[in-house]
Amino acid sequence: MRLLTLCAALAVLAGPAAAEQDLLLGADMASPRMTKAEMTRADIEALIAKAKVDGAPVDLSDKALSGLDLSGLDLRGANLRTARLNRALLRGTDLSGANLEQSWFLKADLSGAKLVGARLFGITARDANLGGADLSRAIPIGDFRGANLSGATLTGLKAGADIRNQSMGLMRTVFVSVNLSGASLRGADLGRARLDYADLRGADLTDAVLMGADLSGANLTGATVAGADFKNADVSGARLVDLKGQDRARDWAARVNADRAITRGDR
Repeated sequence: MRLLTLCAALAVLAGPAAAEQDLLLGADMASPRMTKAEMTRADIEALIAKAKVDGAPVDLSDKALSGLDLSGLDLRGANLRTARLNRALLRGTDLSGANLEQSWFLKADLSGAKLVGARLFGITARDANLGGADLSRAIPIGDFRGANLSGATLTGLKAGADIRNQSMGLMRTVFVSVNLSGASLRGADLGRARLDYADLRGADLTDAVLMGADLSGANLTGATVAGADFKNADVSGARLVDLKGQDRARDWAARVNADRAITRGDR
């Protein structure tokens, strides 16, 4: 178990190639701990009821909960650290303020879920469905490759890399190939985040921090970028077509590989 937790953390701390390698080597994805559930929905509902009486948060840390239908449950402030919820159904579940550090949500359905202010450091949520979810003020320093966040609310998101921990390896959010079309990212901190090949069509990036972010190959067609900080953002191959508020974007001239960006719709 310690090896699994360590590798989940390393998947974020290391570079992209190392992250994939650590995930494969550190976790047996076919093991019952990653694919089965050791509790039922009724068990968790009983814990929620008891927690309300005791005035304490629900503790589901390190639990195997993969495949469970936990849709609509009130898990605000719950401790789900290192829990495994792969392919779980959490539609409309309230996880606001929950501790989801180093947890696993591979191909989980969190559509419409509330994760306001949730702690998502080291989370692995590849191919998860977070469409319409509310991640306002959340801290998602983790791996969301291939996830769907279309229409999600990420206002005030704290996803910027912590450059103070360079000695440990760069910690940053991985939104590679993520669907963020129509998402609200107003004021979100995405400094040094990986957004390569992300779908940001029609997204609201007003006042977002994209300093040093990797936007190579991303599609920002129709996105609102007024007040967004693009200093040292890599836009190689990015589609920067029909942008709204481009004249008010910050450090627009300081983008990296700006000459390689696609700025016309006919290309």
